[in-house]
Amino acid sequence: MSRPDAGWAFARRGRNASSPQQTTGDDTMGTITTKDGTEIFYKDWGTGQPIVFHHGWPLSADDWDAQMMYFLGKGYRVIAHDRRGHGRSTQTATGNEMDTYADDVAALTNALDLKDAIHIGHSTGGGEVARYLGRHGTARVAKAVLIGAVPPIMVKSEKNPGGLPLEVFDGFRAALVANRAQFFLDVPAGPFYGFNRPGAKVSQGVIENWWRQGMMGGAKAHYDCIKAFSETDFTEDLKKIEVPVLVMHGDDDQIVPIADSAPLSAKLLKHGTLKVYPGLPHGLCTTHPDIVNPDLLAFIQA
Repeated sequence: MSRPDAGWAFARRGRNASSPQQTTGDDTMGTITTKDGTEIFYKDWGTGQPIVFHHGWPLSADDWDAQMMYFLGKGYRVIAHDRRGHGRSTQTATGNEMDTYADDVAALTNALDLKDAIHIGHSTGGGEVARYLGRHGTARVAKAVLIGAVPPIMVKSEKNPGGLPLEVFDGFRAALVANRAQFFLDVPAGPFYGFNRPGAKVSQGVIENWWRQGMMGGAKAHYDCIKAFSETDFTEDLKKIEVPVLVMHGDDDQIVPIADSAPLSAKLLKHGTLKVYPGLPHGLCTTHPDIVNPDLLAFIQA
């Protein structure tokens, strides 16, 4: 086992995307450097078929702890990165949109030479998975999973009358600029995990961990990402995907309402399967890993 601080020391050095730097031992982590000089932090644990996890806004790779530990124990290689502007990656002022996010993923998967990979994305990460597959193809990919994901498109328009009004996302931006630290407490304490529901089992640790991850990232990148996750249309990406895709969604999701997301995505996919979880919130991977993880395993092994 490497020293606890060793991975961080290596991670900050960065390398070209074709030559990732990482520690040795049971746990590895490091960075790649993309063509525009952005350092993308990642964790890479274990051996076997690779599973790549894509986190939601405004979080980090740490949001996948419950899944990474579970699948590591099942003999898989588990990989999670911090999106540019998030977590331990560079706090970028530019490139905070879906095409660049997808290109960063391609740089990472190429650098690690991942093959037959499973890509699992939550929320904004689900959009990132869809754009990565639509933009870069599925030659390195076996299957994908979209969990509480933003596709096909969140914002309301003439083409998408069931979406959320732009004013909702303007409110997000205003709250972030006014007091990001408070906003990043209010979201997890309320709708993200369903902790605002009567009888909810509230975890202060989960709330504070969400805040910790959010505050690690850059305010400019987080601000820009609101537009990326709310206004990007993933319809054509979904239509292009050739591999099997599992679409998982809680029907009490207050962040990405199910009616205008999961069922529509499943219909657009060539090989899509929809799985709805009654009563579960947006952050179901954290609140209900005992339900989510075995379902993910069953899909991967099918």
